[in-house]
Amino acid sequence: MGDMRYEAAGTLEAAVALLAGAKGTARILAGGTDLLIQMRSGRVEPELLVDVKAIPEMTAIVAENGAYRFGAAVSSMALMEHEAFSKAWPGVTEAAGLIGSTQIKGRATVGGNLCNASPAADSVPAMIAAGAVASIVGPEGRREARVEDIVTGPGKTSLGKGEIVASFLLPKRAPRSGDAYLRFIPRTEMDIAVVGAGINLTLDAAGVCTDARVSIGAVAERALLVQEAAAALIGSKVDEDALKRMAAAVSAACRPIDDKRGTKEYRIKVAGVMARRAAQIALDRARRTN
Repeated sequence: MGDMRYEAAGTLEAAVALLAGAKGTARILAGGTDLLIQMRSGRVEPELLVDVKAIPEMTAIVAENGAYRFGAAVSSMALMEHEAFSKAWPGVTEAAGLIGSTQIKGRATVGGNLCNASPAADSVPAMIAAGAVASIVGPEGRREARVEDIVTGPGKTSLGKGEIVASFLLPKRAPRSGDAYLRFIPRTEMDIAVVGAGINLTLDAAGVCTDARVSIGAVAERALLVQEAAAALIGSKVDEDALKRMAAAVSAACRPIDDKRGTKEYRIKVAGVMARRAAQIALDRARRTN
């Protein structure tokens, strides 16, 4: 492995300075659930590991006037155990809860799940559907980016050298809003989604959908925001016809690969089915909230 340097950063500024100054490969250690596997297999041999678990913004869950900000190094378990957060964003919470086994949930983070840039990452479509905005800190200061603009392809992100995703902001929810995330895995022992679908929608007092976001994962080189699928729901009562058009738009947006987990045709069909089921759950939740 060569000689690797380990540094624990107490502030975002210190972490950015360490990453920006690294000569070879530098990696952030938050939960380490992806990184340690990659290091063990020799796929990644970092010269520098920067531990961010002591940085307050990266490990806190804070309510901000009805919106929620949570750190990129917050564990899935911490989100699941935060009652107000999981009540406001059940879909995001469920998706975060799918990152690995029970032991892993105590360590796995949404920031790591995003920046590892696997097209099949479970928390990413749910975060995109939620309209999550990432706060990114780097050598040039702080900038914001929507979650759908961070991953550019398998293992690749739009982050520059020295940049860190510090936290995520989930907007304040309108009344009668609900979100849901569903994934399809062919066999339980292969714990990677063949298709994931995240849906977030809002109804007016008459039950008409006024706003929606639909995102799908594992069916392209990165998670996609499908505007046409949302457009099929908006202005409808999320009836049979609207759900059919939404599912068709989702299937049309898929550009999957054939692999041992499923053929292209199969994935395209399942994506529409999963999105439709997720929309039904999101709709039921929206009707139950006030």
